[in-house]
Amino acid sequence: MTEGLKTTLQLLATTSNEAAVRVLVPGLDSLNAGIREGALSAILSRRSPAGHREVLRRLHTADERSRAIIEERRGRMTQALRDAILSGDGRLCVNGCRAAVWFREYDLIPALINVLEDHSSPNGELAGTTLVELVNLLYTELADAHETSRRRDPELVRRYVIGGLERSIERFSSHRRREILEAYLLLVGRDSAVLKRVLNDPHHAAFLVLVDVLSKSNAAGVIGLLLAFLDDPRAPSSALAVVAKRSDLRFIRYLLRKIGHEPSTAVRQNLKRIESVPWLEHGAAVLDHLDDARQHAAVRLAMTSGVPRTQVFCVVKDLLLNGKPGGRRAAANALSEFNGAEANALVLKALEDRDPHVLAGALVQLRRRGILGALPRLVEMVDSEHAVVRRAARTSLDEFTFQRFLAAFDMLDEEVRRSTGTLVKKVDPQTIPQLKAEIQSHMRTRRLRGLMIAQVIGAVEPLEETIAGLIHDEDHMVRAEAVKALRGGRLSASRQALEEALSDPSATVQEAARAILRERARRCDLRRPRFDPGA
Repeated sequence: MTEGLKTTLQLLATTSNEAAVRVLVPGLDSLNAGIREGALSAILSRRSPAGHREVLRRLHTADERSRAIIEERRGRMTQALRDAILSGDGRLCVNGCRAAVWFREYDLIPALINVLEDHSSPNGELAGTTLVELVNLLYTELADAHETSRRRDPELVRRYVIGGLERSIERFSSHRRREILEAYLLLVGRDSAVLKRVLNDPHHAAFLVLVDVLSKSNAAGVIGLLLAFLDDPRAPSSALAVVAKRSDLRFIRYLLRKIGHEPSTAVRQNLKRIESVPWLEHGAAVLDHLDDARQHAAVRLAMTSGVPRTQVFCVVKDLLLNGKPGGRRAAANALSEFNGAEANALVLKALEDRDPHVLAGALVQLRRRGILGALPRLVEMVDSEHAVVRRAARTSLDEFTFQRFLAAFDMLDEEVRRSTGTLVKKVDPQTIPQLKAEIQSHMRTRRLRGLMIAQVIGAVEPLEETIAGLIHDEDHMVRAEAVKALRGGRLSASRQALEEALSDPSATVQEAARAILRERARRCDLRRPRFDPGA
């Protein structure tokens, strides 16, 4: 560009004479890039709606460099954009709408609403599409902290836009434009008075269309709004009806993520109001497409809702037999709320599951259901390699505690003492520590009973050193019982204690120790290999 041309363009850009625009406009169509770009910059530097309108008229033909110039000076084009949107010129309106989306000119939304509400405008569909595109951009800014507005706080813009949309909704009977509701539902919160008034009034002009948008929209904002009603203690019945009836997989996944592992109190209360969930009836058609966490949530949804129990049982059965681990675990636990032969059969089936959590969920139900062989199975599972299974087995055998056995010991016959005590030792991990405390008690009767219990339940070995220490007890009966208990002792401490007992002041203790040492000697002789002189 020559210095003369540059000076001319600068003069045309700054002069107050409006005739300069008429000189610059032909330059927008010049084949010379320098003239074309210079004229564009000069027009955009002026506050001339007429000049800006000419720029908009050519927007669809602008090259990359021209678009960069327009982008840099977009702030002065708002009035021209508004005029273009409201004009009856098809090309100008299209370019104006494109520029509104390009520049994110949310201030133009009222103009788009005016076009939408004008039945005589040929650009209604275009205005509707543009409105939804702009609102989607605003929603993205609100949802993503990295998407910052170039000029204004997006939250302030949201309030401004919602106000315009709500005023249009009040006029819905006259225009019936669906796009107004689509845009509104993207931005509004569940507590909006206007929204609740429409949802609570089936006779409102916008009610049916609004419910239809809630039922069909895949927009994250609309789905989020619908699911937010689950947290509302006064959620409109119409909103909950949509939640129940939507069967598209995208929505179902959002719904189940909302429910989560355990729904909140408010969500549970609203789910109880739902008496039908059609997609639950389809079983595998939907459930197979869900991951572990969502299958678990599907069980929570079914169990918490007001859906008929027969249908809920079918969901539980399907997931227990065919679900992923998360679904099978939830189903196994949910079975506890069902009775009858079929539920019992499912519990037995769950005992064959390879997942220890599913097995644990079934184990805790065995005794309550009166299933044959429950007690031996539970005792067997106390030794499981999986901690969750061991806990479940012990929980189901929680009445077999050492303290209860101790309290009843004196009233039991020998056989019951042995069988029950052996079971208690296996089930209650506190048996040995608590028995040790009994043996070390300051009370003579407790020490004697503790020594007897140790022998009956086969607990001498882990308590051998403690028992050996009683050889020096002040009471000769306790010493004698301790000697008897050490009959099967394996540690050197027990032999040493028995040898010391040979010099006990009590003849009874001496004789008992002598007999046990002789018995030990005989056992050693029997185990010692014999020398064969003929070999």
